[in-house]
Amino acid sequence: MTEIQAREELARLARILREANTAYHGADAPVMTDADFDRLKRRNAEIEAAFPALKRADSPTNQIGAAPTDGFGKITHAVPMLSLGNVFDGADVFDFDARIRRYLGLGDEGIAYTAEPKIDGLGLSLRYEGGVLVHAATRGDGETGENVTENARTISDIPHQIDGAPDVLEVRGEVYMSHADFAALNTGIEATNRDRQQAGQRALPTFSNPRNAAAGSLRQLDATITRNRPLRFFAYAWGELSAPLAETQMQAVCRLAEFGFATNDLTTLCEGPEAMISQYRRIEDQRATLGYDIDGVVYKVDRLDFQTRLGFRATTPRWAVAHKFPAETAWTWLDAIDIQVGRTGALSPVARLAPVTVGGVVVSNATLHNEDYIAGRDSKGAEIRDGKDIRVGDRVQVYRAGDVIPKVADVDLSKRPAGALPYVFPEICPECGSAAVREEGDAVRYCTGGLICPAQAKENLRHFVSRKAFDIEGLGAKQVEMFFDDADLPIRQPADIFTLETRDAGNLARLKNRHGWGAQSAENLFAAIRERRQIALARLIFALGIRHVGEVAAKDLSLHYGDWNALVLAVDRARPAAQAHRAADEAEERERQAAAREDRRARIKETRDAAIAPLDVPHEAMEAWADLIGIDGIGATVGLSLSDALANEDERAAIDALVAHLDIQAPAAPAQASPVAGKTVVFTGKLEKMTRDEAKARAESLGAKVSGSVSKKTDILVAGPGAGSKAKKAAELGVVTIDEDAWLALIEGL
Repeated sequence: MTEIQAREELARLARILREANTAYHGADAPVMTDADFDRLKRRNAEIEAAFPALKRADSPTNQIGAAPTDGFGKITHAVPMLSLGNVFDGADVFDFDARIRRYLGLGDEGIAYTAEPKIDGLGLSLRYEGGVLVHAATRGDGETGENVTENARTISDIPHQIDGAPDVLEVRGEVYMSHADFAALNTGIEATNRDRQQAGQRALPTFSNPRNAAAGSLRQLDATITRNRPLRFFAYAWGELSAPLAETQMQAVCRLAEFGFATNDLTTLCEGPEAMISQYRRIEDQRATLGYDIDGVVYKVDRLDFQTRLGFRATTPRWAVAHKFPAETAWTWLDAIDIQVGRTGALSPVARLAPVTVGGVVVSNATLHNEDYIAGRDSKGAEIRDGKDIRVGDRVQVYRAGDVIPKVADVDLSKRPAGALPYVFPEICPECGSAAVREEGDAVRYCTGGLICPAQAKENLRHFVSRKAFDIEGLGAKQVEMFFDDADLPIRQPADIFTLETRDAGNLARLKNRHGWGAQSAENLFAAIRERRQIALARLIFALGIRHVGEVAAKDLSLHYGDWNALVLAVDRARPAAQAHRAADEAEERERQAAAREDRRARIKETRDAAIAPLDVPHEAMEAWADLIGIDGIGATVGLSLSDALANEDERAAIDALVAHLDIQAPAAPAQASPVAGKTVVFTGKLEKMTRDEAKARAESLGAKVSGSVSKKTDILVAGPGAGSKAKKAAELGVVTIDEDAWLALIEGL
């Protein structure tokens, strides 16, 4: 896969997963199975791992669930309810075990795990104080869920009061519905509908599967409806605790059972990956006879002290993973091929299919990747699908497993209609009429319209108002589309959002008089916009949609610079060095190509030095550039993107216009006093008592900035055995250098 293909692939995956996530969590109306959704995320993660610089601002790997709906009150989880990473085969399970042992520094030492069925239901958190149930909340977006306390009290598996529990106990698990109860529920609805039909009343909808039935029942605004629905609950985890439940996962689950919660009797302790895979196969064999839906097996590190050390990534724990069951394929007819234009201008072909059920989900659209894929070849010109191209009218196989899902995987030439013509990929953007060019080596065509292309501008605005960015209530993707095309109150760039209320006040076509709006809804929108004038620095950086600057990079930049003006000034100062870096890269690539053509070795370093020298880069620029790309997690790719964005006159003007309306908040100070808060720390050499990831996570939790390189701004160098050039440079600059023991002593007890 080339970089261009990877970029386009990630754009498609982000769009498909965003739509599926909203349908599943927000509307209880999934457009794909859980297994297929997770496989989409796995494919996305694989591409991001291979091309880390291409990680999108709206990457699905950073998302959990969906925002709570407006019908319920909201509850903020004391401990976030995260999602799980996925594995799909035995090799993945062994890799998971190896990662755990490597992170903990255990070498070949074995480690125990629990294995339990992954229930296909709705996540629920129950908070008990003094043994009394005080509230219940859905997962929501992982940080904030819906208050469904009264509904949860109607579920017989959930005790209202428990004895012997810690003063604060958050029990977490899954609400589900058995197959028998689901069938009985739909039978009852069908019987009611016969009576309603005779009375001339509208029929009630039946549920498509037990998961939908459970989710819809728990999220009823009327708790009496929930009371009459046969919901069940399995407990398997916990959130906030005032005292530990046990020393191991298995013991803690047994403790939950002692409190009166239903726990799954298939939960088993496994000594290593072979035992985990064996238990997976045993559970898979029993899947059809369990009486409730599962979509995989969850593995968790058994020792809770190990879980604590392993900690969490942005959206998933390191110490747990879900081993998912496989998906399916189906055949259908290709009715049309449409072209969609993304935020970067990439032209993406989409198959419009005769609807077909694949793995229990109706599919009517599928990705076709790019023009080469349609033509039956890969990026290098080699044949795929035995060289069979894809044409409108073909009978095609839709594949929804570990690759891009759903996609057209194969063609049945025996069913091809007479007269079906090869598909001609457009060379003109269907949105703005600009030329769509495909540069040499690229697999994707890009619209050259830039700012005049409405598709690109709309996608940028959709990103700007997305949940992880400005998250303006009442201004979602549909509203962005409406305002973008509005003649009286247009929103064409982010700053327009914050002038909307003023423009509305002086406009004859007031928003409150529009169809679908009113005085209250208009005021609610204006109030939501006013509220978002105050924005965290990390959210602002992420919201700008600068290429390669995702949520994690935005947080890293925010913590390092702490102020918007400081970031802009640093990037502006570093620009001459950034330009020199790019010039050196381009010269290096030209020399490599020349070397390949002439069959000789290129003198790469000499070429790079020669390219930089004539530019006469100021020392201040080199320092600013080194500081920028030295931030741990930031590198030249992100640095160049920032420099390009702020150097582009149109883009800089749009950003400056936006910032003028905002009150940008600096990152919060660490929750506790720390001798390393605000200091820049570099780790080098081999750490013997913790892994590098653990050391970085611990330092950042104490308010330190972790850098990947030593400079005059470095406060502390933690040097383990094998420290080399960084230790030498630290000595030259007079940077305080300590060993691992001194570092641990410094932060001990914090």
